[in-house]
Amino acid sequence: MKLVITGASGFIGSALVQQLWKDFHSLVLLSRNPRRQEEGSSTKTYLSWQPGQSGAWEQSVDGADGVINLAGEPIAGKRWSVKQKQKLRSSRIETTQALVSAIAKAKVKPKFFLSASAVGYYGDRGDELLTEESPPSNDFLGRLCADWEAEAKKAELYDIRVVQLRTGIVLGKDKGALKKMAPPFKMFFGGPLGSGQQWMPWIHIDDEVGLIKFLMEHESARGAFNLTAPNPVTMAEFAAALGKALNRPAWASVPSWVLALMLGEMADMLLGGQRAVPKAALGLGYRFKYPRIAVALDSLNL
Repeated sequence: MKLVITGASGFIGSALVQQLWKDFHSLVLLSRNPRRQEEGSSTKTYLSWQPGQSGAWEQSVDGADGVINLAGEPIAGKRWSVKQKQKLRSSRIETTQALVSAIAKAKVKPKFFLSASAVGYYGDRGDELLTEESPPSNDFLGRLCADWEAEAKKAELYDIRVVQLRTGIVLGKDKGALKKMAPPFKMFFGGPLGSGQQWMPWIHIDDEVGLIKFLMEHESARGAFNLTAPNPVTMAEFAAALGKALNRPAWASVPSWVLALMLGEMADMLLGGQRAVPKAALGLGYRFKYPRIAVALDSLNL
């Protein structure tokens, strides 16, 4: 298949691109700062793009089999100032709008549009079990995700199969959340954040990529999907499992007030959680390679 992908240089995107390329798909990778074309590669093309500006990237959508949108400013990259929150919104909303506009202009339209979202859609709901039918929260992340998904859904107007990828905390060796969480444990200062009772909707990077491929290939897959393992854990359980995987203690918890002082409003994301489960993916028959946290962490050889 010919696939157009945004966010290909990120943690999830780079892992997905590597697997899709191994599967012999033809890939068009959109980036604001594209790499030079890889010598000898006729199945991986890098194109420059700026959402809102026309160019060769729009032509790549015409005749593509599918579009996968993973672009977005990292949520936990910087403190949430007013300017940073606007950047978080524009990097998601405007990017998705641009892709839907390109789909609308295409003479031969793609068959599917897979667009990123996040479990932050649900907000902090305590112990409530959250499935794809659960409503969004009214906090910053909830509104952002709901608006993001609404823009992607507009592609349905052009008879495109749309899937929203509500991703949880993705676990990979020396990348993503573990890149920041593992070092304190290695220095014997690891532990849970806040009370430790908040839920962590995690997923192994192999299952993140596997699920995206699964949803790409299954024509019956439509709407929102929680990209999370079927067994979410609390922050305390996660810290204990990570400590065990690293052969380190998990005793040095970080008080809530310290996180609030350091991170401001962003601390709410870490101190709250979502007990999200992948009801829709399981219903379609996806089988998780790493359904439990201990096995997932051990597989990463931390």
